[in-house]
Amino acid sequence: MTDPVFIAVAKTDEIAPETAREVEIGGRSILICHSDGRFFAIENLCSHAEEPLACGRLKRGWISCPAHGARFDLETGEPLNPPATEPLKTFHLRVVGDVIEVAL
Repeated sequence: MTDPVFIAVAKTDEIAPETAREVEIGGRSILICHSDGRFFAIENLCSHAEEPLACGRLKRGWISCPAHGARFDLETGEPLNPPATEPLKTFHLRVVGDVIEVAL
C-alpha cells in the first residue's frame, strides 16, 4: 500500500476556532474545520441536500448544513440528525508545526 501524499493547505493561525476555510485540492472542494480544539477535513458538500457546507454552523465537533439543518460529526462524517442519512467524506489531516496538511 502506498503512503498517502499530504498537501499543505493552510497555517493553523489562519483558521480561528469554530470556523472553517474552503480549499480546493485536485478539483475537490474541501473544508478545513477548526472545532473543539482540533482540525478536521471534510468534503464541502452536504450528503443530503448536495449544498456547500462552507456557510454552515460549526460547533463542538459538528457542522450543520445551511440548507436543511442536518448536522454531521466532523471526525467521522456521520449524520447526527435528519434529514441526512448518508455520511460526509472525510480526509486524513495532520498538523506539522503550524502547517495543516490534507491527504486525498
